[in-house]
Amino acid sequence: MADADPTRPSKGERTRQRIIDSASELFSRSGYRAVSLRDIAAHAGITHAGALHHFPNKEAMLIHVLSRRDEADAPLVLGEHLSHRELIDNIVRIVERNTGTPGLVSLYVNLSAEATDPAHPAHEYFVRRYRVLREHLTAAFAGLLGDRSHPSPGIAAQQFLALQDGLQVQWLLDPDSVDMRTVVTTFLRDLGIAVPPPTSSTDPTGDRP
Repeated sequence: MADADPTRPSKGERTRQRIIDSASELFSRSGYRAVSLRDIAAHAGITHAGALHHFPNKEAMLIHVLSRRDEADAPLVLGEHLSHRELIDNIVRIVERNTGTPGLVSLYVNLSAEATDPAHPAHEYFVRRYRVLREHLTAAFAGLLGDRSHPSPGIAAQQFLALQDGLQVQWLLDPDSVDMRTVVTTFLRDLGIAVPPPTSSTDPTGDRP
């Protein structure tokens, strides 16, 4: 009998992934509180008991959903050796990438709004997430704004995050009318910060650095 392929996920790992995918889709569509563990299990094609075998509760699923994208983005935003320039460039590219993942954008928009309630299981996650992002962006703007006195690096960091959050809501409501990348890069250019070219070979907006 041939040995199992060590590079192929096990049946249990594939089931866990399917559960996380289902939770992500349902949370993005309806919010965390409106979705039950049974809803997620049914969407994943398993029993309620089967879902509990992999996750002790819905909260554990939520943490896995939130952590999955963070694992991919952490080196782009929190990498120890990132320069200030690289951090801003990476965030612009993440904004551009997000236009191809409306479900994920919807998930973060819905959950971050729900999580303003201190009793929400993702409250501390989002508090910590924004705190860390503000700290890194404040340091980046301090290095990139030079002698410019207004806005201060801390205010620029908060404005930059608020701009992205607000754009995501507008884009989800009317994607054909909102170009998130162009608005973000215009904000940066107004601060005197050059931006990377889009990852596509052509730029229909004419938005070149």
